[in-house]
Amino acid sequence: QAHVVESGGGLVQAGGSLRLSCAASAHTFGKFAMGWFRQAPGKEREFVAAISWNGGSANYADFVRGRFTISRDNAKNTVYLQMNSLQPEDTAVYYCNSDLNLDTITTMFKSYAYWGQGTQVTVSS
Repeated sequence: QAHVVESGGGLVQAGGSLRLSCAASAHTFGKFAMGWFRQAPGKEREFVAAISWNGGSANYADFVRGRFTISRDNAKNTVYLQMNSLQPEDTAVYYCNSDLNLDTITTMFKSYAYWGQGTQVTVSS
């Protein structure tokens, strides 16, 4: 997996928006599917969204569908997560990671040994 640095988190009121960024240091970034994940206190890490290597396909967890949008800029080795209509239950540390394809990154993420430092998102009610 590519080395990643997540940023863009913060404190926002319910109904607000944030845009997360994940910068990846890998000359092969454009060949990997990229995904966003989150972990709330006391809970397991869960899948949020993923995007194919060329941005042509994306998967979303049901709880974010219609509110979050994943995108990528391969020229900048960066993947984004636009989060709208945030709710207190979206409070978590958000992480990104990479894998070979959409199916793998959606189903195999719990086996990943490497994770970045993540970025904290806190949504107040």
